[in-house]
Amino acid sequence: MGIAPLRSSDEAFMRRALALARHAEDAGEVPVGALIVRDDEVIGEGWNQPIASYDPTAHAEIVALRAATARVKNYRLPDAVLYVTLEPCAMCAGAIVQARIARVVYGAADPKSGAAGSVVNLLDSTAFNHRAQITGGVLAEDCRHVLQKFFQARRSDRES
Repeated sequence: MGIAPLRSSDEAFMRRALALARHAEDAGEVPVGALIVRDDEVIGEGWNQPIASYDPTAHAEIVALRAATARVKNYRLPDAVLYVTLEPCAMCAGAIVQARIARVVYGAADPKSGAAGSVVNLLDSTAFNHRAQITGGVLAEDCRHVLQKFFQARRSDRES
C-alpha cells in the first residue's frame, strides 16, 4: 500500500478535522480532530475526549471510528478515508487496521509516538492482514500550530 498522493478534497476535509480539534481544545483536551469519509460524505467524526470521558481510548480517531461504524452498522470500513490532524498513535493505528480503513490522511507528524511512519509504521506493516494507504503532511503547519499553541498555553499556566 504505502504512501498515497494528495487528492483534491484532502485539504477541505483536513480543515473540517481542524475545526473538530478546536472542540477538543475548548474542552481542555489535546486538540486533535478526526473524521471518516466515504464517497465524499462524512460518516463519522470525533475529537480527543479521554479526560472528559475518563477513557484512555477516547482519541479522536477512535471516537470517529465508533461514530462511523455505528452509522453504517458495520465494524469494517474498507472503502473509507480517515482524516486526522495528528499522526495516529499505535492504539489508533491498530483500530484503523481492524476497521480496514483504506486510507489515512494526517496533518502533523508525531515524532514521539507516530505509528504511520514517524516512529513505526503499523498502517503499512506486512505483519498484519490489512494495510492502509497513507498521506501525511496535509495542512501540517496549521495542525502543528494548533497543538503548539495549546501546549504553550498549558506551560505558561503552570508557570503562573
